Amino acid sequence: MFTDKKLEDYCEIVLRTGVNLQQGQGLEILCPVEKREIAIALTKKAYELGACNVRVRWEDDEIDCLNYLNAKEEVLCDVPKWFVESKNDLVKKGYCYVAIAAEDPHAFDQVPAQKLSAVNTARSKALRNYSEKVMSNAIRWCVVSVATENWAKTVFPKEQNAVDKLDDAIASSMRLDCPDPVKAWEEHVKALDKRAKFLNEHNFDKLHFTAGNGTNLTVGLCDEHVWLSAKEKAKDGVFFVANLPTEEVFTAPHRERVDGVVVSAKPLCVNGKLVKDFTVTFKKGKVVNFTAREGYDVLKGLIQTDKGASRLGEVALIGKNSPIAKSGVLFYNTLFDENASCHLAFGKGYPTTIKDGEKLSDKQRKALGLNDSVTHDDFMIGTNDLKVVGIKKNGEEILLFKDGDWTI
Repeated sequence: MFTDKKLEDYCEIVLRTGVNLQQGQGLEILCPVEKREIAIALTKKAYELGACNVRVRWEDDEIDCLNYLNAKEEVLCDVPKWFVESKNDLVKKGYCYVAIAAEDPHAFDQVPAQKLSAVNTARSKALRNYSEKVMSNAIRWCVVSVATENWAKTVFPKEQNAVDKLDDAIASSMRLDCPDPVKAWEEHVKALDKRAKFLNEHNFDKLHFTAGNGTNLTVGLCDEHVWLSAKEKAKDGVFFVANLPTEEVFTAPHRERVDGVVVSAKPLCVNGKLVKDFTVTFKKGKVVNFTAREGYDVLKGLIQTDKGASRLGEVALIGKNSPIAKSGVLFYNTLFDENASCHLAFGKGYPTTIKDGEKLSDKQRKALGLNDSVTHDDFMIGTNDLKVVGIKKNGEEILLFKDGDWTI
């Protein structure tokens, strides 16, 4: 558990730096039921900052697992209208949204992968309009985490105080051990903005990734693509940071210009199941082959979610000397592991990663190369020997990464 000081700083970072809650604004919090004290602390802080209302929605892996194991698939796939309307209501009323991602990586080991995939797809389709609004920054949102018991035991299986150990790792990744965490984040955001500015000024046509594990992948970039970093601007003009922690600069791959082979660098957790040691082959932007030592059916279900799930929606660059990478901790949680490694994402591309993308129609976005899907799932590809070369339309090449870290 966080100390009182770290809990206070945590709430400050999440609500000020993260969603940047404004006076008179509403807030919804998604929280694991076992971490009730975090939801209470965030609620208190939100009202101190002038929130007009705070809603808390609870999450419980054990109950979810019982439902998966006992309820019929068609019942679970019938997403209630009230739930969809409640999410759309957040956009309508201009609420901020904080999701505390602390899923047990083994929560659904007993559940058939096909059932998990079917239910997740049904929910994604039902919430498509809401997801589109979120990815277009119609609301300010932030994904954060806290240690839960089962998750902590997976990360630190030999530690008696696994929860405390994981909380310490989370606190460090969020810069809560700095004298002034808010100021530390301001400086960090500026450093990431500088890299994004460099990439935007050079306007690369494509990136070439190579590594000793077999990765040899060329990722063409969308026409009119924009590199973004930690700080984004919502449609109301207020800045926010969507992921805490974050170490990435990212943009949109062209949906039809990805070719070659990429090998995973870390496990991928999908719907409470792990996929390990997998390889994906792309041709003209589409997955044409894939393998996995563990979790093949899970990966198959993800890639087959819809037509867009077999193409890429994001490419992100993170050096191996980021604080999370240097910690050496494998979190089994995408929020952290993606920020320790360069990564790609199956599925939907962020409209904000192309110029004026939020104002364009789906047809116009597609013409520029932006991918569309009901899903967006990051997977890690960064290794200690990763090389990344930026290639311009005139053929000029600039080395961006050598031996897994930035050269710029």
